[in-house]
Order: sequence, then C-alpha cells, then structure tokens
Amino acid sequence: MSIVKLNNRGVRSATTFGSISGLGEMRFIKKQTASSSATLSFVDGTSDVVLDNTYKEYIFTLNNMHPENGGGSPMMTASTDSGSSYGVTATTTDFRSTHSESGGSTGVVYRTATDLAQSSDEVNIFGGTGTGNENDECCVGIVHLFNPSSTTFVKHFIARTHGYADDDRAYSNFSAGYFNTTSAIDAIRFINGSSNDMDAGDICLYGIN
Repeated sequence: MSIVKLNNRGVRSATTFGSISGLGEMRFIKKQTASSSATLSFVDGTSDVVLDNTYKEYIFTLNNMHPENGGGSPMMTASTDSGSSYGVTATTTDFRSTHSESGGSTGVVYRTATDLAQSSDEVNIFGGTGTGNENDECCVGIVHLFNPSSTTFVKHFIARTHGYADDDRAYSNFSAGYFNTTSAIDAIRFINGSSNDMDAGDICLYGIN
C-alpha cells in the first residue's frame, strides 16, 4: 500500500506503508491475529517482536476485536521479565461517551469501576462489547506506549478506542495512565476479559522514531 504526500515544495510523492516519513517514521513491527485466542502477547525478542530502546514510542492498533462468547472488554497488562510474569502496577483514568442508534440516549461518564489506583490488575481499554454475542459486535482502537525501556521514568500510555455493543450504541472510550515502574517494560499482553477468548480481530505493533 502506498501513501501520497506533499514534500516541502508541494510536490506529490509516495511512500510505502510501514515506513511513513514525516516528523518521525512509523515502522511496522508485528501483526497478530486472534482466532479463539485467550491472549495476544508482544514479547521483545520473540517472533520478530521489537519492544526495546529501538523506539521511544510504540503504537498498537486494534482492528475489529470480537469476543468469542459475548461480553468482555479488551484489556492489557505489562511485563518486565520478558513475559515470565505480568501485572506491572498501574494507575489509570477512564471515561467514555455514548450515543444510541435511536438518538434517545447520550452521555459522557467517568468510569470509576474500571480505573486503577496502584493495581496489578489488567488495564481496561474499552467499555465492553455487550453480552449478546452478536456477530457485528466489535471494537477498534489505538494504544500509545511511551519509552518503555526507560530505567528512569514510569511508563505512560494512552488508549483511544471505539466500539459497538449489543445495546445498539456507539461507545468511545478514553483511558490513560502509567505503569509505575522504573524497570524496562519488554512485553505487553492483551486479553478480552470476563473469561472470554478473542474470537477474531488483529493487533499490529509499530515503532515511532
């Protein structure tokens, strides 16, 4: 896939997706596809995954994540020992906006039930796709992880997701926080939550120069 852009003289040029030039370069690293998957893990040095000091920012894209049995919510957690254990302590904030298909119900809500305060639980990055197990229920989103290899600072992240649930609503979720460790984070694991596997969808990892 090629992307057309303008250079500093206004001349059109093209670049190949996976190496997007600009203020920085966005480099494709790894794609994983869910198929009745309990977890999708990105571990530095495993299966061509890079999650080290090569890049100061990493981006995960979530595309059409669908739960296997209805319900659940995409979540993530981190590791500092190459995935031998997960559950790095995190503090987060979480709110979402909603709008029903009928137009009769809207709102913006802070989600006290899903934020974390110095917890080793998984970080909730979406509000849930409902419990109806409808085929068209899914969510999409982007997660930014900043400077995970720092041994000086905590590891900040921002998640912006959107999805459709069985109550016929659009849900836009905004969550952010930090993994409270000065050890290098070298693995990120995604799960669906509520003991439900990820039936379909894919997650791609990119590095930003």
